[in-house]
Amino acid sequence: MTAAAGNKDYLQQSEAVRERFERLKQRPVTLEVRGLHKQFQGSEGPVTALRNINFKTHQREFVCVIGPSGCGKSTLIRILAGLESATEGQVLLDDKPVYGPGPDRGMVFQGYTLFPWLTVKKNVMFGLLQSGAPRARAESEALQWIDLVGLSRFADHYPHQLSGGMKQRVAIARALANQPRILLMDEPFGALDAQTRAKMQSYLMDIWQHIDITVLFITHDLDEAVYLADRILVLKAHPGEVQELIEVPVPQPRSPEQRLSPEFIATKQRLEELIHPPGSEEDNSDHLDMVRLVPLDSEVRSVL
Repeated sequence: MTAAAGNKDYLQQSEAVRERFERLKQRPVTLEVRGLHKQFQGSEGPVTALRNINFKTHQREFVCVIGPSGCGKSTLIRILAGLESATEGQVLLDDKPVYGPGPDRGMVFQGYTLFPWLTVKKNVMFGLLQSGAPRARAESEALQWIDLVGLSRFADHYPHQLSGGMKQRVAIARALANQPRILLMDEPFGALDAQTRAKMQSYLMDIWQHIDITVLFITHDLDEAVYLADRILVLKAHPGEVQELIEVPVPQPRSPEQRLSPEFIATKQRLEELIHPPGSEEDNSDHLDMVRLVPLDSEVRSVL
């Protein structure tokens, strides 16, 4: 990697990428967040978690949300899912206000949240049966989704028989089985090891490219955000506010080799600047206070 590659402006887009974003912005708006504000009552008074959040996602767009600890990422996605209510503002899905959970939004959490007493097939069937689908149709559709995530051979297995990555693929299939308008994902790969996480990112990209679904994906991993997203919503903390909405200049579809491209590196550097600015409190807190460390006595030092 050359120095020039690392310094490439993240705002520069190839003609193909620029044309792709122009087409994307012509698509219908799936999700719109208007003036979203969330306040909690703390022990010392009101605490503002989110302030004046505004953004839109378009049909079949992949948006990642990142930010430092305390920026309200998980609070935001829970509001979008209808699991929490906003203090002020609106969430609109296909121009209709969101009130509470609904089948038009699929949700995948970091924890696997599968029913341990149900097989893979029955876990994926669950939402379909709850929505009133006949058992035969629910089973047929569940098997199609299980095949899409590459787990046909494991349809009759139970969650405890699966690896972490396989469990998350089941969770994704279950969320998609109701054919939601948008898939909300709250750090779904955060508990996985690096190798499994990379595989899951590729699985998700492949799934997204084959179905009509908008994805909003919360992550703290900068590489993951650049690899997956069309656009990245960057929040700052205390309170959570929008810093920037970045159009990722890396061409789609993505491949692991693109992680070394100038566009990828430049975008990641910009995210580092926004989330970990030099001299920030978070940056300083990473350093040990050497004055307060207890010095080793001579006997212990000699053993080491």
